[in-house]
Amino acid sequence: MSRWFLFKFEPHAYALLRVVTGFLFLWHGSQKILDFPHAGVHIPLYIVIIGGGVELFGGFLVMTGLWARYAAFVCSGEMAYAYWYAHGWHAVLPLVNHGEMAMLYCFLFLYISARGSGIFSLDKYLAGTSRN
Repeated sequence: MSRWFLFKFEPHAYALLRVVTGFLFLWHGSQKILDFPHAGVHIPLYIVIIGGGVELFGGFLVMTGLWARYAAFVCSGEMAYAYWYAHGWHAVLPLVNHGEMAMLYCFLFLYISARGSGIFSLDKYLAGTSRN
């Protein structure tokens, strides 16, 4: 039985998933905390401080792969809260309540938390340098 041709690139694809997810997520925090890019809507202060902080710093940690398991777990929890707070009470189905992105981020971060930093991460680099 032949292996799927992309099988050998699985660690690279996962690293790309982790980096892109963290990169996209940190911009949500940047928008809340730094107002860049400009949101154009009023966001409650506690969401700016707590949500923006988790998104900006958690997204950066996931993107760079530094303490990615812990950061992704916190980001996953924030997105679960965001889903039920902002979307889930309108309707249960994400297609109806427009919560697809919150739910997708929640489960992406849960997967990253379970899987770890992987290759191309600061965690891997720091583990390698400590052995020298």
